[in-house]
Amino acid sequence: GCASAIASSSALTEMLIGKTVEEAEQITNGDIIAYLGELPKQKVHCSVMGREALEAAIYNCRTGKTLDRKLDGEVVCHCFGATDKAIEKIAREKKLTTAQEITEACKAGGGCGQCIPEIEEIISRVIGAEKAESDEAPRLTQLQKIRLIEETIDRQVRPILRRDGGDLELHDVDGDRVFVKFVGACVACPVSSVTLKDVVETQLREAISDALVVEAV
Repeated sequence: GCASAIASSSALTEMLIGKTVEEAEQITNGDIIAYLGELPKQKVHCSVMGREALEAAIYNCRTGKTLDRKLDGEVVCHCFGATDKAIEKIAREKKLTTAQEITEACKAGGGCGQCIPEIEEIISRVIGAEKAESDEAPRLTQLQKIRLIEETIDRQVRPILRRDGGDLELHDVDGDRVFVKFVGACVACPVSSVTLKDVVETQLREAISDALVVEAV
């Protein structure tokens, strides 16, 4: 690797001496940069690579297996490992319109900054696609939207949740924001946040609109 990558890996090696696995797990790429004194802005990703190597080593130590990093899409921000699909998803979900907002939401673009133009292109693409969808799709009244949401929950969401003893209630609808309340087994489920996005939000978006954002209350 380049001099910055070698310096980052050497610094990380020194920082790990005498530490337990749990202590090593707390080391961040920011700690690596601080240990070195500084890194050129365009080389911040070298410290991120060091942190990723540490994560892989800890995973191997604990499981005996190799960490398989499967990224969805092409990496845009190498400093923070953010892909084009991840940036597009968060821009859609949170209605973000600037690269600064993307950085605040997921750190992408917050390192060397070389990916900012590409992030801005992704944002423009998302805004353009949403405008096209809005122009083409007939607008639902608020009452129609609520009824369609209720029907979709009854038909497509509840059967999935009830298999594991859970359920949800529609709490409120504010524009494209849908507020739901988990009940039953879903209340204490450790993966309820995943269920909220991967099941509830996905089903509602497919049935009604990609603009919907589902939140738990």
